[in-house]
Amino acid sequence: MLTLDFLPAAVVFDMDGLIFDTETLYRDAMMAASSERGVAMPMDLYLRLIGLHGPRARELVLEELGPGTDVDGLWDAANNRFAAMLDTQLAVKAGVLELLDTLDRLGLPRAIATSSSHAAAEHHLAAHGLTDRFDAIVAAGDYEHGKPAPDPYLLAAKRLGVPADRCLALEDSHNGVRAALAAGMITVMVPDLLEPDLDVLAGSARVVETLHDVERALALHGH
Repeated sequence: MLTLDFLPAAVVFDMDGLIFDTETLYRDAMMAASSERGVAMPMDLYLRLIGLHGPRARELVLEELGPGTDVDGLWDAANNRFAAMLDTQLAVKAGVLELLDTLDRLGLPRAIATSSSHAAAEHHLAAHGLTDRFDAIVAAGDYEHGKPAPDPYLLAAKRLGVPADRCLALEDSHNGVRAALAAGMITVMVPDLLEPDLDVLAGSARVVETLHDVERALALHGH
């Protein structure tokens, strides 16, 4: 059971794989696009891309698969497949709505810190009527260095007007956990496609099964 030493002053959410069940959709889109284009994309390489800022993810694919790989074509094909899937398959992860309700009750501000674009964040939030439930959105283009650098989380704390060490960060990826820990936040990992690795666990991140666990821990402090 998750226990928190104190009630945080704010909560910063990752988006993909944490608020929305997008990581499985994008994995399927990328693997289908790779197969279609004759690109041998190993699953372990794909999993290493999760949580990375777009340019760094493309660099990693070129490093692993060779400079002759048509990364731009592959990304475009995967993004087109993903966009089509979003129209019918975008789902909210377990515990999100209950956690937001508890944050409302406790009066705690909250932000999103994502490697995705503002357009993607706005689309996903609007699709589920969640646009007004976050006080700030930090997305690609807002920071110089993406996850695993702490920049997205530090900027989110700044926009909320809360010191980073008083923020609770919620993440599903190794790169995101490293970013939140580097920012000095209380960090909780809610695994999606990736199980926690030794590096993440050594960094003092807590691990829970779903956001319901986070909601219960905050609710206890709120009584």
